[in-house]
Amino acid sequence: MTSGPVHGTWEPVPAARWEDAFLSGNGHHGALVFGDPDIDRVIVTHHTLVRPNGGEHARPPRLAAALSAVQDRLLAGDLTAAEQLTDGRPLQWVQPFHPAFRTELRGPAAPRVPDSAASARTPVRRSVDFTTGEVTAHRGDRTSRVFVSRADDVIVQYVTAPDLTQDIVLDHRLPGAPHGLAVGHGALRTPEGALLTLRARYPGSDRGYTGVTLVAVEGGRTTLVPPGVRAEGAASVLLLTRVWRHIGEPDVTEDARALRALLAGRTYAHLLDRHLALHRTAYSRVTLDLRADPAERALPGSALLGRPRGPALLERLFAAGRYHLLSASGLCPPRLTGLWTGDWDTAWSGGFTTDANLNLQTASAVPAALPEVTEAHAALVNRQLPDWRTNARTIFGARGVVAPAHTDGESGLTYHFSREYPLHLWTAGADWLLKPLVDHDETRGARDPRTAAALAEVALFYEDFLTRTDDDGELVVVPSYSPENRPTGASWGALNAAMDLSAARHALLTAAAYHPEHADRWRALADRLPPHRTNADGALAEWARPGLDDTYDHRHLSHLYGVWPLDEINPYDTPDLAAAAHRALALRGAENDSAHGHLHHALVAARLRDPGRAAHALTAVLDGDFFHDSLMSAHYPARDVYNADAAHTLPAVLIELLVQSTPDRLVLLPALPAGYPAGELRGVRTRFGARIDLVWSPEGATAVLRPTRTHRIELRTSSGAQPLDLVAGEDRVLTLGTW
Repeated sequence: MTSGPVHGTWEPVPAARWEDAFLSGNGHHGALVFGDPDIDRVIVTHHTLVRPNGGEHARPPRLAAALSAVQDRLLAGDLTAAEQLTDGRPLQWVQPFHPAFRTELRGPAAPRVPDSAASARTPVRRSVDFTTGEVTAHRGDRTSRVFVSRADDVIVQYVTAPDLTQDIVLDHRLPGAPHGLAVGHGALRTPEGALLTLRARYPGSDRGYTGVTLVAVEGGRTTLVPPGVRAEGAASVLLLTRVWRHIGEPDVTEDARALRALLAGRTYAHLLDRHLALHRTAYSRVTLDLRADPAERALPGSALLGRPRGPALLERLFAAGRYHLLSASGLCPPRLTGLWTGDWDTAWSGGFTTDANLNLQTASAVPAALPEVTEAHAALVNRQLPDWRTNARTIFGARGVVAPAHTDGESGLTYHFSREYPLHLWTAGADWLLKPLVDHDETRGARDPRTAAALAEVALFYEDFLTRTDDDGELVVVPSYSPENRPTGASWGALNAAMDLSAARHALLTAAAYHPEHADRWRALADRLPPHRTNADGALAEWARPGLDDTYDHRHLSHLYGVWPLDEINPYDTPDLAAAAHRALALRGAENDSAHGHLHHALVAARLRDPGRAAHALTAVLDGDFFHDSLMSAHYPARDVYNADAAHTLPAVLIELLVQSTPDRLVLLPALPAGYPAGELRGVRTRFGARIDLVWSPEGATAVLRPTRTHRIELRTSSGAQPLDLVAGEDRVLTLGTW
């Protein structure tokens, strides 16, 4: 029995579905590992693999010249006017994410297709070690190991067995692969064994992708069996795989040479050690222990999922969430599917949705000590800033930047919108995308010049956009869109959405803090924005404009943006607004039962110090069968639609229940659910530059703060508030009474 939380998961049978395959990744390449000794399959993915669908040429609508007239009509009371702010195009999805191919090692007695029933009768143990990123499958004296190297950007697969015979091939035939995908295979003998290539060109396009696998065979005999290779009587087989997307015909010579050079003089153990120096260091920074039963901790993940109320499941999902989030982040932050898919038909194109999903998935990056995720997030933002400038200029006739609500990771242009989803009118996206970068700066006590420059461009946009006033001379955000909702009896494009007010105010004040030379101007503009409105139900109104009534049954909580992720509305500084926000949260329905809606609800409830409501939202996900055996999640209950929102967001929820921070405040145990009366959370980072280890039980709690800078903060506990002086380099131990 284990004495602490399990940093991994296991299953006693191979994965019968790709959704249950264990995952490994380095933020560039991804691997879905089935763990079947008979047909050893690994699906290969890469963040850049998106299928051309016209989106690569799409541009934002040219609407700047028509904006003023639509604003006039909205201000005059025409609540459908924003529907005219379009160029009439049909809905255009971003380029869809897809898998590359699978590597397949087939033994001589293997069935032609995987037989899940036969596999279930054969003793197999497959597992994934979160601390190493290594996926392992054992049966008898055969062992297969797979990891994706952060050091060398390569998928490494190593199979050992006495007298090993395997047919090895790269197979593009995955579910949903388009008709007309032009595929060519290559197989070439090398001193190590063989080099396999797969080249694919998208239908009707000059774009494609190429995969290269170097096969190194120890002992035995290697024979080319096109399109693959056969290793007979070997002691081991080692595969190194890379894939990349390109235009035209690539020359694989350099890539093949690079793989051979990487392998020269190195064993599997050497390659793994190089990777561990990066992966293990990152993963091990934060841990959660909920004092689970050791017998439950020893169970396979599928069995734990059948015990949703037990702390062992939550411990493992916390660990899995951090592992998957880290593994999906590098070139980009996580997609809707993280970094993985086994099907070309990915829901919502498998892109990055920035009006809730990406934002929720990366919410734990700063407190859970994963700067690797924040850097991936920053890389996406900074690559796309030129496109954001085009959005601002083309749609709004403004300087500065406007972020899209959907991106494929390649283009940051706004072209995905429709009448029911007028996402081109949404102006709050840049603030939400920059918020975690600002949090990261606060945590480390230094300002990234890239973030400073982006904030200035957001402020410039608001200078040009916030020019319209109402009859009382107060600024109006018009048009204004609250993702993805609409006022009762009105159209989606409206006026003064609460999210837009909060985002504009926050963006201007944050930009002013980064740029003292412009501070007076930007603060003055922020001060002219209207306040939030409390509606007749006592709830924070989703639209501050009088006459726009709330639609409560909706999965998004855009109007509570000021509560979470911002600090604008909280029980300490703005108790009346916090009470109105709490009422709005209580009235909010779950609509279609999306996982992101439940966990967003839990995050807001935690900020408002409501442990019961937070626990109810969390339980809806745990009880709703949202997790696959891989511990990757689904968008809907009953494991419907592979989606990373729940898996990646859950660690943020658990941290917010236990520890919250701003640059000047620490809140301990603000919303601890009754079901988790004792535990430890270690390594959490705060926005005032300290690391925290927290231990709690029914008898009390102890927190150890390890500050990196000298600062006075406010400490908030169930006993109230008090000042706390921190000195850089000096640990501070806090002892709390019963909570």
